[in-house]
Amino acid sequence: MRESDLIETVIERESRAVARGICRLFARNDIWCLPEMPLRSNRRADLMGIDAKGQVIIVEIKVSRADLLGDAKWTDYLDHCDRFYWGLAAHLDRSVLETEDFLPHACGVIVADGYDAEILRPAPTVPLAAARRKAEVERLARCSLRRQLVGIDPHCAAWGG
Repeated sequence: MRESDLIETVIERESRAVARGICRLFARNDIWCLPEMPLRSNRRADLMGIDAKGQVIIVEIKVSRADLLGDAKWTDYLDHCDRFYWGLAAHLDRSVLETEDFLPHACGVIVADGYDAEILRPAPTVPLAAARRKAEVERLARCSLRRQLVGIDPHCAAWGG
């Protein structure tokens, strides 16, 4: 295995662990989410979910400083959610998230590992327009149902969008 492949594998494993910890935290708080949710903007949210009030939440997961500093398009997510969080591995220096480039007034921060997570800074609610929220919730529901059905019957993966 090449060194670059090994590094990528370690990063993917750590990202999955952070996602798992955040999903556990969210589930205890009645927030249910899907990983790898495609958005209309041709981006992909690491985690996208809905809370008990119907608010849409997106979490962008970062496990390396280079990935955090190199993500120039993260603000695109703000158009698809009521609350946005950075989900970080516990070892990651999060001081950069306090700079104005990372809009600390608009973004929450969660630190996680494979077992649990903690919200260090709650995400402020910036309500989506009602029609936009409805569209996002419907897309999330359809994606969730499709994934569940394909899990039961893989032949269904070829049908639909």
